[in-house]
Amino acid sequence: MTVPLLLVDGHNLLHRAWFGFAARIWNHDKSIDRTGVFGFAALLRKAQEQHASRSEVFVVFDAEDGSQARAELDGQYKAQRAAPDLGMIESLPLVKAALDHCGVRWIEQDGCEADDVIATLTAQARAGERPVEVMSTDKDYIQLLADTGVRLLNTGLALERRYTTGAHIAPRYGVQAEQWADYRALTGDPADNIAGLRGVGPKTAARLLAGGRRLEHIPADELRPAWHEQWPQVQQWREMIKLDTKADLPEDLLAGLPTPSLPRAPALLEALRLW
Repeated sequence: MTVPLLLVDGHNLLHRAWFGFAARIWNHDKSIDRTGVFGFAALLRKAQEQHASRSEVFVVFDAEDGSQARAELDGQYKAQRAAPDLGMIESLPLVKAALDHCGVRWIEQDGCEADDVIATLTAQARAGERPVEVMSTDKDYIQLLADTGVRLLNTGLALERRYTTGAHIAPRYGVQAEQWADYRALTGDPADNIAGLRGVGPKTAARLLAGGRRLEHIPADELRPAWHEQWPQVQQWREMIKLDTKADLPEDLLAGLPTPSLPRAPALLEALRLW
């Protein structure tokens, strides 16, 4: 039997854990903030329990130099982002130790952003016809929904709204999932500091891409004169937004077996002597 695959965007989940809890989680003597590792473990367990009890769970983290290649194409790429919260970053080794303790495989591949590793693992899994779910709030993964065997999972939403499939994209955005990089190159992506084409919002972008068109299919006479000068930059942004489905990864990363049930976060921190 084919085992479904749940790919987890590790830094995305850690960010949710660190900033998403109503109160901080401290160790017993209130001297160390354990919100990062506790929250990560709790959110991952809940996702497995509710959505992936028979799935293989695999976590992917951004490498420290993961965005370097895209930043070399455009020095403004992610340049607006503030330095990560020190406490959150200090939680990362503990999160990895917790995953090891639970038998959850993970990777932080040098030179790679998590989304490219997840895209590559998705392509590999789908080649074997494994269903894939990607757990993240990052909209760049919409590109993967061109394959009907892939779904996005956002456990921060109400239960009935947690899954996004390719069928949801056109009604929401006016384009198909496979056009997502073209669409975001036109509209911009504030999260990655990609400005987009001046004066183009979602409705105009959807009109320019109507009928499944890509950037190279848009007739020149549909572009405003001011846009022609910026057009090479738009095409470069599209290449930056595209996910790499052929990242150079170690072999046999995926076990192909269901991940054992994860322990409750308090028990896990007790086992790791983090209380």
